[in-house]
Formats: sequence, C-alpha cells, structure tokens
Amino acid sequence: MLRSVGQRRVTGSDEDPRVAELSTAVSRLRRELAAHPAEFPDRGIAEDELAALAAMARSGAPEVPRLRRSLLLVAGAIGSVSALSSGLAAVRGAVELFGDPGPR
Repeated sequence: MLRSVGQRRVTGSDEDPRVAELSTAVSRLRRELAAHPAEFPDRGIAEDELAALAAMARSGAPEVPRLRRSLLLVAGAIGSVSALSSGLAAVRGAVELFGDPGPR
C-alpha cells in the first residue's frame, strides 16, 4: 500500500499517505482504549475525539487546526494513562505530518 510515511502517494492510490497514517494511528489507539480495563473520568471525551479524528481521516482532507484541537483533548483525557502512551504518541506523530496550521 504505502512505501513509507513520507508525503509521496503510491502509484494506483489516491489516498494521501498522511491520512492513511492518521487513520491507522487513530484506529490503533481506539482499540487500545476500548481494551483498557480501567475507567477514568475523561474516557468519554477521549472516545468522542478519537471518533472525530477517525471521521476527519475518512473525509480525506482534515483541517489542521481541528486535528490539533482533537489531539489536545485526547492527550488531556488520557495523557496520564501510561498504558496508552505509545498509541497517543503515534496519533500525535500522525497529526504532526500535516504540518503547521499557519498564522493564527
């Protein structure tokens, strides 16, 4: 499917590799969160924002400011759950592939 995480598209595929990376990372973290046995106060927020990130990835053209906002909410909600830290780092890395949102 993809040769690398770089910005190149694979021949025969219209999918942006950044979007594919985001989708993969979000799916992984959603599975890890679903399997995590502990309940914590902001779990619902994390689940909602991960669903929003997945929807943005499916759209194929996510808005960078919205990606970053969702990432901040997810990080705030699950940041202290060490078992989810690698999945969260993967989502952060995927969001960072989209670059700077520009001037504010």
